[in-house]
Amino acid sequence: MNDSLYIAATGMQAQQQNIDAIANNLANVSTAGFKKGRVNFQEMMHVDPNQPGAARAGLNGPLGLGISVGSVAKDFAPGALAQTNAPMDLAINGAGFIEVTLADGSRGYTRGGTLQISKDNYLATADGHVLKAAIHVPPNAAGIKIGADGKVSAQMQANGPLTEIGQIELASFANPSALNAVAGGIYAPTDASGDANLGKPGQQGMGVLAQGALENSNVTLVDEMVTLMIAQRAYEMSSKVIQASDEIMGLTNNLRR
Repeated sequence: MNDSLYIAATGMQAQQQNIDAIANNLANVSTAGFKKGRVNFQEMMHVDPNQPGAARAGLNGPLGLGISVGSVAKDFAPGALAQTNAPMDLAINGAGFIEVTLADGSRGYTRGGTLQISKDNYLATADGHVLKAAIHVPPNAAGIKIGADGKVSAQMQANGPLTEIGQIELASFANPSALNAVAGGIYAPTDASGDANLGKPGQQGMGVLAQGALENSNVTLVDEMVTLMIAQRAYEMSSKVIQASDEIMGLTNNLRR
């Protein structure tokens, strides 16, 4: 058996997943709040050729069996803030997530985006997920003001006084790259990410809120194109290994004739 065939096949499969992740990054280069994915590779288990019964006894050191994708982690490096001046747009300048309540009652976390007022007059995301703080906006409010510290106030009439109606807190995680992307910029915690730690914006290392702004994608086109070229070359080299192994097996078969 020629192990190089199977090892090269694992290389092609891993690089295909890498290219898929790069394609998704490039497709979302203009998606507000998008965080690029990064494929983490790991070497597959080794076989020690000097173990009893091994087919290649006498070789020095263990033999690798190829490569596999360990995980596709999210890179939460901050994106640049774009001023929109829309009062329902909200971004986080710095670290942290806004906690929301999902349809099944579980907790989700988002980096912000365009908010809306739900049918029950609660502050919610564009997908209808109510903020965990359960901030009720008076039906006759003329507008709302969200401070950098997360304090939410309602204005009952144009140019009128502000009335505080709630407080938005931010959540942090010990390992945010291990969060599970659900949909629509919502992330769910995992065992690897750890539990959420809540705090006020601007405190305990949390970022601050920016009303009237959106966070741009953190995808850098130049970096993605370079990574794509490397992945393409690695895929091509694995395919050449398969071709070379096939030719070697053909030569071996001809020697038997």
